[in-house]
Amino acid sequence: MSNGNTRRVADRMAEVLGAQVVEPEAVDLATLREYDLVGFGSGIYFNAVHSRLRRLIHSLPHVDGGRAFTFFTSGGPEVPLVGYSRSIRRQLASTGFDVLDSFSCRGLDTVGSLRLIGGLNKRRPNDRDLGRAAAFALRLRERVMHSKSAS
Repeated sequence: MSNGNTRRVADRMAEVLGAQVVEPEAVDLATLREYDLVGFGSGIYFNAVHSRLRRLIHSLPHVDGGRAFTFFTSGGPEVPLVGYSRSIRRQLASTGFDVLDSFSCRGLDTVGSLRLIGGLNKRRPNDRDLGRAAAFALRLRERVMHSKSAS
């Protein structure tokens, strides 16, 4: 069940990057090569990214050197052995993306019986989380702009 956590983070990063946020089904695969930077984000459900993002990544064309980043919201920490972030980064790299970095923060989690108590991580992502997301996006923007000016 979506609580809008990841969308709030995506919108904050988009403000900093001057970018547009689109749902996975609305991505124009033919134009991905034209962007300086592409973000791939998802809430985490039972330690996995949403099936909508998985379907998008499996349908990606080869982009040969496109730059990307990932971002996630979750109710708890990533389980190291399962490693959804590493898995997604590896899949993006296999399509030719250079995955520059990844961001994550806590989000309201109302899965299963957690709904009965109002969920975990109430009021998350909060202003501090969104500030961290903005700072992350600013570092990415500077990195991309620096590499563009160097080439």
